[in-house]
Amino acid sequence: MTLAAERPTTESTTKVMTMAAALTDALDLALERDDKVVMYGEDVGVMGGVFRITTGLQGKHGKARIFDTPLTEEGIIGTAVGMCAVGYKPVVELQFGGFMYAGLDQIISHVSRYRYRSRGRWNTPMVIRFPYGGGLNLLEQHHDSPEAYLTHTPGIKVVIPSSAYDAKGLMLAAIEDPDPVVFFENIKLYRSLKEEVPTGYYTVPLGKARKVLEGDDVTIITWGAMVQTSLEAAKAAQQAGIGIDLLDLRTVSPLDLDAILESVEKTGRVVIVHEAGLTSGFGGEIAALIAEHALFSLEAPIVRVAHFDTMHSAFNPINHFSRPEPTHVADAIKKVLSS
Repeated sequence: MTLAAERPTTESTTKVMTMAAALTDALDLALERDDKVVMYGEDVGVMGGVFRITTGLQGKHGKARIFDTPLTEEGIIGTAVGMCAVGYKPVVELQFGGFMYAGLDQIISHVSRYRYRSRGRWNTPMVIRFPYGGGLNLLEQHHDSPEAYLTHTPGIKVVIPSSAYDAKGLMLAAIEDPDPVVFFENIKLYRSLKEEVPTGYYTVPLGKARKVLEGDDVTIITWGAMVQTSLEAAKAAQQAGIGIDLLDLRTVSPLDLDAILESVEKTGRVVIVHEAGLTSGFGGEIAALIAEHALFSLEAPIVRVAHFDTMHSAFNPINHFSRPEPTHVADAIKKVLSS
């Protein structure tokens, strides 16, 4: 099993960054590049956001470009629709993924539909960004992973990076995109990983998966923080002589189905890992697509690894092991190999 070739760049300088720092850098570059980009949300201006991703941006770019709002997710997203209609590119922050539900009516009823509703006269080129995911024992609605709600909605792109490099490039691509993008930023990954990131402007294409590892025995399909979780399990499998084809989707809508099918046809065995709950999680859609397009390539039933169907909360007495861990992925690898 070898690390797949990735990330050829022509940038002359790089800097070691966390995902948090890479996102800040991307937002700063976007503000500099396009005066129609504005950023706002709860506490994003003076305080720099609950996780300090927008720290220093208001001082550099001014209160007219980056500013605080009242506590109203529906209002934050709704005003972004209006700003798009008059030519702006709003990048709005919600404090946590679970708070998105208060603004879900705006996303589903208006953000996703304006191009269709206006017969192409208006677009909604906004980015809705928020932290999501578990592992820090925060309170209820602070650890949710709500990507499946959004992938069911036509007109919305859903981006979930797993690294600092991808976070910066995907954010800049999302801001450039004429469609609305919901951008998931994993809480645990914000400052737990560092890597070399180009200091200049670059984009990572939406809808293009990344091959993290090359192997011939088992395909693991995952995204976000579960890439690191799966990578730990894959390294343990490597020591036992098992080749893992590890695919980081990067975006779940649009979905890189070609990359998925290519890997499945090579290995014949599939494990899907995601942080959201198992029932009606996006892994079920991926499994259905594989069954529809590559059924006869499968050598064993598909195995899903996901959060238990319980609330994501520090109050949950089983929260310390309800979230997928490397041992869960390792057990799934053994299961598909023994089938």
